[in-house]
Amino acid sequence: MSHLKIVTYVPVTHADKVREAIGKAGGGKLGKYSFCSFSTRGVGRFMPGAGAHPVVGAVGKLESVEEECIEFVCEPELRAKVVRAIRKAHPYEEPAIDVWSVKIER
Repeated sequence: MSHLKIVTYVPVTHADKVREAIGKAGGGKLGKYSFCSFSTRGVGRFMPGAGAHPVVGAVGKLESVEEECIEFVCEPELRAKVVRAIRKAHPYEEPAIDVWSVKIER
């Protein structure tokens, strides 16, 4: 069965909010289970450029933030809805969102 794997990185302080938005939009559904995801913690690093309006940090200054990597599967037809939900719940101006096609083995 073909699905998408979506991964996003979010400050730890907002991870629950983003996970909830993903689940409510239909992401993270595996068979009879919903709101399924896997998270790992790490440090995200970035430097806001000219014209950016960072939630954390300052333009032209390297910043590091404790973040969670949230990954989950999604049905292809829900991709746009789920990505919109992530962007709405995510605090960053430009959230990193990766999308891959995957095959789920059952």
